[in-house]
Amino acid sequence: MSSIDTRCVQAGYTPGNGEPRQIPIVQSTTFKYATSEDMGKLFDLEASGYFYTRLQNPTNDYVAAKLAALEGGTAAMLTSSGQAANFFAIFNICNAGDHIVASSSIYGGTFNLISVTLAKMGIQSTFVSPDATPEELDAAFQPNTRALFGETIANPALTVLDIEKFAAAAHRHGVPLIIDNTFPTPVNCRPIEWGADIVTHSTTKYMDGHGVAVGGAIIDAGKFDWLAHADKYPGLCTPDESYHGITYAEKFGKEGAFITKCTSQLMRDLGCIQSPQHAFYLNLGLESLHVRMPKHCENGLAVAEFLAAHPAVKAVSFPHLKGDKYYDLAMKYMPQGGCGVVSFELKGGRAAAETFMKHLKLAAIETHVADARTCCLNPATSTHRQMSEEQLAAAGIPAGLVRVSCGLEGAEDLIADIAQALEAVKQA
Repeated sequence: MSSIDTRCVQAGYTPGNGEPRQIPIVQSTTFKYATSEDMGKLFDLEASGYFYTRLQNPTNDYVAAKLAALEGGTAAMLTSSGQAANFFAIFNICNAGDHIVASSSIYGGTFNLISVTLAKMGIQSTFVSPDATPEELDAAFQPNTRALFGETIANPALTVLDIEKFAAAAHRHGVPLIIDNTFPTPVNCRPIEWGADIVTHSTTKYMDGHGVAVGGAIIDAGKFDWLAHADKYPGLCTPDESYHGITYAEKFGKEGAFITKCTSQLMRDLGCIQSPQHAFYLNLGLESLHVRMPKHCENGLAVAEFLAAHPAVKAVSFPHLKGDKYYDLAMKYMPQGGCGVVSFELKGGRAAAETFMKHLKLAAIETHVADARTCCLNPATSTHRQMSEEQLAAAGIPAGLVRVSCGLEGAEDLIADIAQALEAVKQA
């Protein structure tokens, strides 16, 4: 099943004779067994199966298997949101006293998770520019660094991460590279093929595609050798006394240790599970992902080209727009397109941005992105409002920046709506 198109439609679930053609929704919290010995084998991780949906559910596992196939990983799990996925991916290998390095150009919620919430838990961080040189990256690492984190296409700055460069830096220091691949999706970029070790997603975005179900996912490449760095990852490489003394890296190998620990330990204790109903909705979105993404990208490029030529616009960020700072990297990692999100700055700053958005008729002001319907927002007053002016500047997000997520409407209608809103800015 080599085609990404076929994997979107078919991967993860193969019905048997007389079984449901569509992935069944197993809407049950618990599962019945004939004997306590049978259930005991599940608790000891000696047998596969289900006993409580907080840990695993068949519907979720079918969809997770599809995501692993799409990204080229060996194991995957669903979470309640993209934020939960990023938190689990980091916390699964970090303890109090540890340190991570992260790109400064990432989603505001993730920036706050790393810089504030994880710091409260004793996990410190150093942020680096996505454009950092190998030497600058090396300088950010400390003896207690446990991971390097970045986004393929940053939300909303639209910087493109040089995945190979970041992967090389991570591996020089014996830690995994975690990549949030939400914007391009595996249809347009598969970070594992470029050296990433763990991939996360907010499945709420393009994967769902219709704004109906919040969710997240973690996919393990199955390539990082935890036992080779056992001193850094005791949670994976020493017995887990809270789970009958299992050593995950020994019992499940490189291919399964990370996700098994994340499920058995973090999902058990923190319970950020995606509901089977949401997983079902997600799968419906995945089945058309390969068809939708090219249209999103096509509309994004058309809007970016229009904005770049408009006199009221100070700057446009769209990696696949010729002349964009990240054009070459975008073409290297995502030659078929990246996403449909366009960020631009109006010459009138924050006031102009507010006027522009107020006059939009087709595009809706929403705290959302990557939807079938076009939406927009001003990040500085919404998703990134917890960041200082200095932090906004470091993340490449001017206070007057507008982020437009181009949906699946006709490009000519989107451009007409944007044009009339820009005319209102001119007259204000």
